[in-house]
Amino acid sequence: MKFLEDVLKNVWVQRAFWSLIVILFALLIYTIAARFLNSKEKKNTKILSNKKNKTFIRMLKSIIGYVIAIFTILVILQIYGVNVTSMLAGVGIASIVIGFALQDAMKDIFRGFEIISDGYYSIGDVIKYGDNMGQVQSISLRTTKLQDMNTMNIVSIANRNIDQVEVVSGYLYIPIPMPYDLKVEKAETIMHEIIKRLVHHDGITSAKYQGITAFTDSSLNYQIVVTCDPMNQLQIRRDCLRVIVTTLEEHKIHIPYAQLDVHNKK
Repeated sequence: MKFLEDVLKNVWVQRAFWSLIVILFALLIYTIAARFLNSKEKKNTKILSNKKNKTFIRMLKSIIGYVIAIFTILVILQIYGVNVTSMLAGVGIASIVIGFALQDAMKDIFRGFEIISDGYYSIGDVIKYGDNMGQVQSISLRTTKLQDMNTMNIVSIANRNIDQVEVVSGYLYIPIPMPYDLKVEKAETIMHEIIKRLVHHDGITSAKYQGITAFTDSSLNYQIVVTCDPMNQLQIRRDCLRVIVTTLEEHKIHIPYAQLDVHNKK
């Protein structure tokens, strides 16, 4: 019994006990806040009816997590005898040094707020970053995560790199090369036939013929535009190309390819 009393009177044991209480209390606060925000996110209300609000809630949850973690650390330091007030007073002097060390982190955080305020992109949007293209899964204070639609891998993008991010629209522009010796009237009749087939294809919202777009070395390019869900864009493009090729085959039209003419001077 005396040993137990000595243990309980030990300063380090008391500090560890109160530190554990603080951590548990912080986890409780975060859990309550997270559940509240999750419930708001799931509700289909006018306030939360768009992707921007959903993204804002995810960001707010991230901010709350950081704030609670910082306060928890400060309280635990106070429990262990660290003069937090003096430490915070010295932050002004140390902030310059820390600022240089955390430049990239601060850029990520400021750009994270910029993504939300400017509506650059939201959760559920399809974006392209380098060779990766996929749907935005989450946006935190420092990173944006997307799921690549080719590999299904999760790719993390530092928020400071949003200038290199492209928001993918639902429009697909497909050039169709046709031989120069084919009459324009016949070519456009074939274009309209292709459009009729595409508008009935699953996943395609609309299809439209836009006209002649380019004179190349070996072909005259006609262009169509197709609208679809950006998440299905790669498969829709493949399907469109198949429809185009089969239609041209039915009309016995060969897709032009680059040729080199050699002339001998006698």
